[in-house]
Amino acid sequence: MPLSHEHQMSLLKDILTNHQSDCCGSVSECEQVERLVKSLMVNMDIDSNVKTILTEIYDYSQGGIGAADLDAHITTHQNDLSQWVDDIDQF
Repeated sequence: MPLSHEHQMSLLKDILTNHQSDCCGSVSECEQVERLVKSLMVNMDIDSNVKTILTEIYDYSQGGIGAADLDAHITTHQNDLSQWVDDIDQF
């Protein structure tokens, strides 16, 4: 059974929160973020303002997948991660 968009947003928030609090993560987590964002982007129930944020998160995940030093990539995006988590909480 597929996840509802509410569950997808919750899972996305959990991964981003872990990256933000731990300052580390894995390529597989970045790939999961990528899959979640892709799924959410095609959902017509998602507000266009959320899609803007999802685009930024997608770019972050892509950068993480290709990063030579993933932990440094995550550390560089600490402010973005905090903002995205806050933004997700508002939706």
